[in-house]
Amino acid sequence: MRSKGTERKSPVAELSHKVAGKPVEALGDLGVKRKSSTSSYLLVSPYILHFTVFVLFPVGFSLFLTFHEWNIIGPMKYVGLANYEKLIQDQYFLKSIRNTLVFLAIHIPLQIVIALGLAAVLNEKIWFRAFFRGAFFMPVVVSGVVVTILWQQLYGYEMGSINTFLMWIGIKKVGWLIDPFWAMPSIAIMATWKNVGLYIILFLVGLQSVPRSLYEAADLEGASKWQKFIYITLPGINPTIFMVVVLSTISGFSLFIEPYVMTGGGPLNTTLSSVLYIYKQGFFYYHMGYAATMGFVFALLILFVVMIQRLTIENK
Repeated sequence: MRSKGTERKSPVAELSHKVAGKPVEALGDLGVKRKSSTSSYLLVSPYILHFTVFVLFPVGFSLFLTFHEWNIIGPMKYVGLANYEKLIQDQYFLKSIRNTLVFLAIHIPLQIVIALGLAAVLNEKIWFRAFFRGAFFMPVVVSGVVVTILWQQLYGYEMGSINTFLMWIGIKKVGWLIDPFWAMPSIAIMATWKNVGLYIILFLVGLQSVPRSLYEAADLEGASKWQKFIYITLPGINPTIFMVVVLSTISGFSLFIEPYVMTGGGPLNTTLSSVLYIYKQGFFYYHMGYAATMGFVFALLILFVVMIQRLTIENK
């Protein structure tokens, strides 16, 4: 027989004693934490579901496809690294990358010069400034297909408005979309017109962030407008310029609608962009495994270029 003083309580009794000895506030906090944790999981679950279904699964499935042949209808066939070996020898893929780089070489400088020039004008006190800001931004919100069809009519060789005007002033017609020399520059000009409104807004934000006191000090020193632009404005908006370069690069690498609608990749594949070539391999020829391989390699190329630009921006 145990004495009264040495009698031990059961585990249930000890737990009840501990819980009973806690303040009511502590028990309430414990319940709130559990409810908060459950609510947090419920709140992030739509994003997790969306990320899993529309990002994680497609990326994983595409990587899986790079090692297979598949025409959507029939069964998959494992081919190992054959798609990657084919890609190295594919001259059309290399040509599509060159075409995309040519587009970027024309589009990015043109976009920066026009957007910065118009932003500098719209940053001044001019008549109907608000109207012009909205007007320049309008093409950005218009469907890319609609804009492309519009410019396709403007570029028409026989009845296009541009060639009609050139003939009216005594200049020969230009095969904007049928001449291999002019086809890609013509698309670059159209893409610049379509997207320049967005970059005007970005440059306006950058210009308005430059301290006015710097311009006032330059006026006291007798600096000209060009000197103020070179030594005050450009250094002040340097981060904006690099941001525009990065955004324009990513947008340029995804070039698809313009050559698809206007030229189909011609003439002589001079407007065959990388994304258009991937699309044709996947949905024209049903080479889904090979298209997935090109997509992965092209994504790595974009990542490499953007990382170089990021390092450049950080160094600046």
